[in-house]
Amino acid sequence: MSTEQEHFFAAEPPPGLGLASRLPDPLSGTMPIPYATVAEEALRDDLVELAQKLFGQISQRLDLGQIKELPEGRRAAELRRALEAHLDAEQPRLSAAERGQVVGVLLDELLGLGPLEPLLRDLSISEIMINGPGQVFVERDGQLVEVAARFRDADHLLQIIERIASRVGRRIDETSPMVDARLPDGSRVNAIIPPLALRGPTLTIRRFGSRPLIAEDLMRFGAFTPEMLFVMEGAIRAKLNVIVSGGTGSGKTTLLNCLSGFIPNRERIVTIEDAAELRLQQRHVVPLETRPPNTDGRNAISMRDLVRNALRMRPDRIIVGECRGPEALDMLQAMNSGHEGSLTTLHANSPRDALSRLETMILMAGYDMPVRAIRRQIVSAIQLLIQVDRLSGGPRRVTNVTEIVGMEGETIVSQDIFVYQQQGVDVQGRAFGRFVTTGVRPTFAARLKAAGIDLPADLFRQRILLPH
Repeated sequence: MSTEQEHFFAAEPPPGLGLASRLPDPLSGTMPIPYATVAEEALRDDLVELAQKLFGQISQRLDLGQIKELPEGRRAAELRRALEAHLDAEQPRLSAAERGQVVGVLLDELLGLGPLEPLLRDLSISEIMINGPGQVFVERDGQLVEVAARFRDADHLLQIIERIASRVGRRIDETSPMVDARLPDGSRVNAIIPPLALRGPTLTIRRFGSRPLIAEDLMRFGAFTPEMLFVMEGAIRAKLNVIVSGGTGSGKTTLLNCLSGFIPNRERIVTIEDAAELRLQQRHVVPLETRPPNTDGRNAISMRDLVRNALRMRPDRIIVGECRGPEALDMLQAMNSGHEGSLTTLHANSPRDALSRLETMILMAGYDMPVRAIRRQIVSAIQLLIQVDRLSGGPRRVTNVTEIVGMEGETIVSQDIFVYQQQGVDVQGRAFGRFVTTGVRPTFAARLKAAGIDLPADLFRQRILLPH
């Protein structure tokens, strides 16, 4: 690990500063701090083959049920001793280093997630994509690369997927060939198997760090500027209803998690997700998770069911991890009925697309509502749209901070407060550009002031903020 990486992990995040104190003058750019990487020693193919050969023998000889009943702190140590004794007897010619590697592979297989474990220990990996037992890709620093990790066969990969799903009470089989789940660290998992996946079981893991990123981390990575953070934090504290929109892998959930950190501890928060991945730090949080149908195809609990139930739980805020269907109508009605300061995300490529998607999702609720009535619901419920994008080469940026103003005739009127202007792509294929203020002072500025948030006089003056 480099000195710079060590410094990143040793350093504590900046102390909680007041809103205005986050606005340096003049502004100066900061380089994104690289992720730390756990260097995984490459295993020789013959040692991997030996470990796989021994796995069947050891599985039959060891009482794994008894080992798994041990306290978690002793489990790995007891199993390691048993494995080393077995190797001493069966493979006496192995060196100490070789024996250690084989034992490591077997421990991962018996107690963990097999070939996934080294990848999960590598903190530089943000996504793991397995396109069948013999093809594994990862995303590092925004770039996709193929790695040497392999599974024995499709059945081996399927066993690992079933292990992940069963730990969170989900199932995957031919009658239910898709599953959304999560790992203990909060990483999001999606799996799809034959007959839907034509080349064998397919697994995708969206990683989350051991320490949840906070807003200052994202600002250091260049996702937005101090001025933008000032306004976004103010919007949360002043209880504006906020939607974070963006494409797949753009960082919507990460940003939503960061923004939720500005909700005061005294408020009761109910979170609703398909697969729980939000990691709120407040004390008064009630996380809810949907439930898929059972083997008879019944007893499913949908996002919409949970949104409706949340209204009976006396929430101060409702956070929906992602609106993707008819629950959007219930969410908007909640926002319009006194549950201010609620947040959600949705998939969209621009703020205007986000509004169109909201209309479509409301229509999915099955009510015959005029388009004008739907748009009035949206305008009265949503005050702020934050668009995030994953640009060429991997950098993620907040590209629009947009206020929903009202309606003119049949059209929803919005105005950009901050925008990101991409200027090109560097020699490494990474997009670069700059943040600018549009010169528009949002109409919700009065609401922020009423909440005790003093806005600097020149905060919205039209100018370039910070080049990236």
